[in-house]
Amino acid sequence: MKVETLIQTVGSDFYSGVPDSQLCALCDYLIDKYGTNPAHHVIAANEGNAVALAAGYHLATGKVPVVYMQNSGEGNIINPVASLMNDKVYAIPCVFIVGWRGEPGVHDEPQHIYQGEVTLKLLEDMDIAHFVISKDTTEDELAAKMADFRTILAAGKQVAFVVRKGTLEFDGKVKYENSNTMTREEIIRHIVEHTGDDPIVSTTGKASRELFEIREARGEGHEKDFLTVGSMGHASSISLGIAVQKPDKRIWIIDGDGAALMHMGAMAVIGANAPKNIVHIIINNGAHETVGGMPTVVGKIDLVAIAKGCGYPNAVSVACFKDLDAVLESAKHNNELAFIEVKSSIGARSNLGRPTTTTKENKDSFVRYI
Repeated sequence: MKVETLIQTVGSDFYSGVPDSQLCALCDYLIDKYGTNPAHHVIAANEGNAVALAAGYHLATGKVPVVYMQNSGEGNIINPVASLMNDKVYAIPCVFIVGWRGEPGVHDEPQHIYQGEVTLKLLEDMDIAHFVISKDTTEDELAAKMADFRTILAAGKQVAFVVRKGTLEFDGKVKYENSNTMTREEIIRHIVEHTGDDPIVSTTGKASRELFEIREARGEGHEKDFLTVGSMGHASSISLGIAVQKPDKRIWIIDGDGAALMHMGAMAVIGANAPKNIVHIIINNGAHETVGGMPTVVGKIDLVAIAKGCGYPNAVSVACFKDLDAVLESAKHNNELAFIEVKSSIGARSNLGRPTTTTKENKDSFVRYI
């Protein structure tokens, strides 16, 4: 289905959300048509943030907004949907477009399996009427369902289109890039050269995949690394939970800009507790690269100032390997909470693989190691 068909059928002029690989056609279309003009399109920090933005749009215009997201974001929308949008509260209509990762019967990565199983049930529990669209869905079927949905929306309720893998298409070309020179994989390689026997907690997406392959290339095991393959935005909190229980071990966090943004309050909690054995590294390419490359706002903000404001006593930003090696070596020997922003280019190897160990094997070996 052409993404333009879905856009025209829904008929909204305001979209907010968090990018999803199965919604790349929609995301690219929105960037191509609106860019990041906040009057029409806002790439949110997290899905709950997107719901609140959508509510504000409705309050200001009386019109129906659209929120797009991967189904993993359903957990982030439960509170604002139930306590803000629900027709028993403020009755704010909204159309959700949800990428269905982990659909039963469709092969996917382990972090998506259970989420895929409960995707439709969670929508039902939130009293959100839904319709699954696939490559076989016709324009007439889509239009008929949207006509039904308009009655529901008029009653101040919410509806959802759940999008199966490979459903949407967009013929336009959108290129995502920045002027940074260091690649994320090479940055991680430099980090591993300095961490030695210290544990690493890495964020979801390509960063963990690259860390896994770097260990393989070095002929090393994976027991030192906890790969946060799902739970976007929570790698730093996992690390804090480890660090306070293992004060004799230095814990390195390999974080991403989009992930850190999603739950940035974690930085305030880390800074307030000030564990001396955490090195928090954010590889910042200003993009949601793993799910297509749409920009994050982190390319426009001062992460170092935020870290210092949250209480990190040592916070720096680097943009070349010489400076990166210097700050990594310093962090290794200093006994204090450290924050390092590393400016990265957008892109990864086309043949980048995925971990060949299971998530439970990763957890068990990591637990034994620490």
